[in-house]
Amino acid sequence: MSRKLVEESQHRDPPTNKISFEEFLAWSDEDTWAEWVNGDVIMVSPASTRHQEVMAFLLHILDLFVQSRELGVVLSAPFLMHLPELDRGREPDLLFVRRERAHLIAKTHLTGPADLVVEIVSAESIGRDRGEKFVEYEKAGIPEYWLIDPDRQQAEFNMLDESGRYGLGSVDEKGIFRSRVVPGFWLRPDWLWKSPLPPALTILRELKVI
Repeated sequence: MSRKLVEESQHRDPPTNKISFEEFLAWSDEDTWAEWVNGDVIMVSPASTRHQEVMAFLLHILDLFVQSRELGVVLSAPFLMHLPELDRGREPDLLFVRRERAHLIAKTHLTGPADLVVEIVSAESIGRDRGEKFVEYEKAGIPEYWLIDPDRQQAEFNMLDESGRYGLGSVDEKGIFRSRVVPGFWLRPDWLWKSPLPPALTILRELKVI
């Protein structure tokens, strides 16, 4: 979606009273960047160019990897993840749903937690991504929550342990992080700090997708 459409969606006046998730879905559309939190509508600010570049890069390589192995579905914002037990409707930058759970994907939202959520941290979202969403995603039982911060050049791979708490996934001696949720997928966080970003085709060859 173009920046113009994103900016136009921010100019829609959100409801001032509390509304149900169904009412929120009726109010919003595919160009609306907003989240639903305990009945309140929270507008999401337009992303920076760097944020968009990193998100597009990750979407490209993760989506093609998942497709090549028929592992499930990868979706990007604006697409809602409804967490009914927490009264939340969040819009992660990226989410992955395993093939066995793909029936939970509706036309406008995912009903229930994703298997992997990726948030690209920005100055506007850092408190929400590291605070509220961290707690919510942990409580919802999302197995992996990646926090990618291009400004600080930091990547945190939160992995749910047997006690239901997040612990940090490790990067090995070669600088590689390996996902538990997406079998066979690995990532070098250093790729994300390069400017320009590496060509996606080069990375897909390393991942043996092509």
